[in-house]
Amino acid sequence: MKAIICTKYGSPDVLQLQEVAKPSPLDGEVLIKIHAASINSRDWRMMRANPFFIRLATGGFLQPKNKILGADVSGRIEAVGSSVKQFTPGDEVFGYLPSATGRGTFAEYVCANENAITLKPANLTFEQAAAVPEAALTALQGLRDKGNIQSGQKVLINGASGGVGTFAVQIAKAFRAEVTAVCSTRNLDTARSLGADHVIDYTREDFTRNGQRYDLILAVNGYHPVSDYLRSLCPDGIYVVAGGSMLQLFQAALQGRQNSKPGSQKTYVASLVQSQKDLVFMKELLESGKVVPVIDGCYPLSKTAEAFRYFEKVHPKGKVVIAVEHDNKP
Repeated sequence: MKAIICTKYGSPDVLQLQEVAKPSPLDGEVLIKIHAASINSRDWRMMRANPFFIRLATGGFLQPKNKILGADVSGRIEAVGSSVKQFTPGDEVFGYLPSATGRGTFAEYVCANENAITLKPANLTFEQAAAVPEAALTALQGLRDKGNIQSGQKVLINGASGGVGTFAVQIAKAFRAEVTAVCSTRNLDTARSLGADHVIDYTREDFTRNGQRYDLILAVNGYHPVSDYLRSLCPDGIYVVAGGSMLQLFQAALQGRQNSKPGSQKTYVASLVQSQKDLVFMKELLESGKVVPVIDGCYPLSKTAEAFRYFEKVHPKGKVVIAVEHDNKP
């Protein structure tokens, strides 16, 4: 099969289209004929080895251990391993495959545990479905599991125009929160179209100094210190970090250990957990029309390096998708 191989750490130039062995499903696994995947910040960080400790965390100090990147997938089941009960060949599915599995999705085929995927939303294309898993689950778990989002709360999403942010705005609205979206000038209309009740152009206004208070803040990116976010929280508010600089994540983790008293402000770092149940929850939101994927661009598999160049040069509005075309070979 064809796959994009990350030959070494570095710029998108290290990504090469090569022929590799087609995988076979093990017990409890399915073989997916991939129709689309999408780029996430995690993929970019693994390609660049940024931050440096990624080399240690992934077990590849000198070069990537897992040479095929990509975690989001949508496609059709081509074959199933023994004991698989949830799927049959021909089923259209989508899902999230953590890098720890060593099975990347920038390829024509991938094997996945049947509990890592679910049926694709009937109203979405493969490209739309591939834009969902990692970003949407990060937003959902950050808002619901860490943020304990409640109906009627005032919720601020900082970084509302990116992959996680566009889903976060819509998911927060699905939970009936009053949503303030923070993004750049060019993305204000997009934030409004996603349902944001209020929008703040961060190039013109610093939301941490306007006197407004929020029950929940989800920081997808942006480089305010933790103290700024806490100043914008209600006395018992929750601040959740789902992205940004390593310094920001470290500060949030340290602050979270300090703030543990009941009734005080809370700080958490969102850590994505693979969950078929949450994937099904997102499928229902997508099929109901409450959440719609935002796609900034779609590139063929052979142009994956070009897609990464765009991803790192321009702050994408939503997701960048990789479409996989097949040569009708067995």
